[in-house]
Amino acid sequence: MNYFKHETSVIDAGCQIGDGTKIWHFSHVMPNAVLGKNCNIGQNVVISPNVTLGNNVKVQNNVSIYTGVICEDDVFLGPSMVFTNIINPRSAVIRRDEYMRTVVKKGASIGANATIVCGNDIGEYAFIGAGAVVTKEIPAYSLWVGNPAKQIGWVSEYGHRLEFNDKGEANCPESNQQYKLEENKVSRIS
Repeated sequence: MNYFKHETSVIDAGCQIGDGTKIWHFSHVMPNAVLGKNCNIGQNVVISPNVTLGNNVKVQNNVSIYTGVICEDDVFLGPSMVFTNIINPRSAVIRRDEYMRTVVKKGASIGANATIVCGNDIGEYAFIGAGAVVTKEIPAYSLWVGNPAKQIGWVSEYGHRLEFNDKGEANCPESNQQYKLEENKVSRIS
């Protein structure tokens, strides 16, 4: 075992857990979940069957990651944020065969208490603000806040807001990485 598991956490049979991953108090990793290397799973987290987390995923306290969710490398899930996996849940109707897929792409961050309605993928390095309710696809490098979430700008891979000049170019103030905005899409150019 090359990962850390707190004595109060539960890891069901059939899970794959990468080297260096840490699973903290009262968390439950359910059957056939896959957790990459160097993940940090906070307190009171539930990872449902067949969920996949890439490497270096940070899951803060009180998050439930339901079947159908895939998080790529370097994703950040803020405290008490919420995923859904059925678009029209009813207690009396069994819909286990209707779980929708949601992919959170590399480097994306989802803030505390945000809600991601199932079937809406989050683009690479996108930033979802605290308390936002995501009801649509989120483009790479975009910044979203509110209920329902609305785009208010663009961010760098370091999470800084980008200010584009008249040529559609911007620099990250921390990394000095350069970005280009063309046809309402951002890409890193250096």
